[in-house]
Amino acid sequence: MQTNINRIFLRGRLAASPALSHTNHGVEYLTLPLAVRRLSGAEDRLNVSASREQLAHLSLEPGDPLAVRGEVRTFNNRSGVGSRLVVSVFARELSLSEGEDENRLELSGTLCKPPALRSTPLGRTICDMILAVNRRYGRADYLPCIAWGSLAYRCGEMSVGDQLSLEGRLQSRIYTKEVDGALLERTAFEVSVMSLTDGDTYAPL
Repeated sequence: MQTNINRIFLRGRLAASPALSHTNHGVEYLTLPLAVRRLSGAEDRLNVSASREQLAHLSLEPGDPLAVRGEVRTFNNRSGVGSRLVVSVFARELSLSEGEDENRLELSGTLCKPPALRSTPLGRTICDMILAVNRRYGRADYLPCIAWGSLAYRCGEMSVGDQLSLEGRLQSRIYTKEVDGALLERTAFEVSVMSLTDGDTYAPL
């Protein structure tokens, strides 16, 4: 199985202290909530996963400026609590880094569901997609993607099994869901598509 492109660079502020997430093959992983501001002024709150060893040389406090290079990962949450699809950023490199907030993502993969073209209540055209991005060793991540305007029309013409390469950003979105008669606030994560590429023209992140 061919490995697809999956690269992300984030720069923002640590929104809370790192907390233990899980242990895998004896390695402890922590979750770092990262606040990344958009050009519009809105803020995405993204979960970064890093090993305790990666954090050993960093003394992190809420509010610290942090840069992350890594990839976007997904897994199915079968606990019944929270979102069914959990989307996070798996850190390859971490550093304390001042500068403008950044959120840049490069992906290539295969459409695994028919694209859904629709209009918002304000009349904007939007296309929802699920992109399967292969990792090494036979695993894949299934990333919800959203495109707008002319890009939405282009994506809406694609079919299951088509290859898609894109540049965009990972964003968070707050929504409410009724559970047992009560309205609960949830956070969804999705890839906002900024441009389509041919898969061979990526600039280094």
